[in-house]
Amino acid sequence: MTPQHQIRADYDARTIVVYQAYPSAIADAALRAGRFVTPFSFQRMTWIKPSFLWLMHRSNWARKPGQERVLAVRMTREGWERALSEAVHTTADPKAVAGAAVHLQWDPERSARGAALNHYSIQVGIGRQLIRTFAEDWVVGITDLTPQVRKAATLVRNGRAAQAQRFLPAERVYPMSRSMEERLSPDHTR
Repeated sequence: MTPQHQIRADYDARTIVVYQAYPSAIADAALRAGRFVTPFSFQRMTWIKPSFLWLMHRSNWARKPGQERVLAVRMTREGWERALSEAVHTTADPKAVAGAAVHLQWDPERSARGAALNHYSIQVGIGRQLIRTFAEDWVVGITDLTPQVRKAATLVRNGRAAQAQRFLPAERVYPMSRSMEERLSPDHTR
């Protein structure tokens, strides 16, 4: 049985992959530069998600306006863990949330067909205070996953979700210290 709140991700010894969806202008500029550059906004929070299927739900498989391109953003684990260490739950005291450099929330994980599952996926919002650090220091690579997203989406829409699995990134439990697990727990806000 999957624990209710657990980070699952594609990662290696040094990096973790998070997913984001953007309009083509932002995606193309980022892919050309190998990092986020204008027209990416450095003035607003950007949400990163280690769950590919959660982003597919959120972007409607890259069909939602402004989210037509899906990027796999490879960032350092050091940066990821720093963001987590500074994160404030969006359900915490409103003053704490307003002043936080990083927000976090847990939302129901999704199946390939978009159904809510009985466990949760983490979403991490990198605020203006850290957005340049994220974009310039933590991001080490950006890959356009849009072609494979479109193939998988077609299979899912045609009732072939099992076949779509081959286009989905492999995600496994991300290792964390007990103290970090406790800090990220939704109970930590109480």
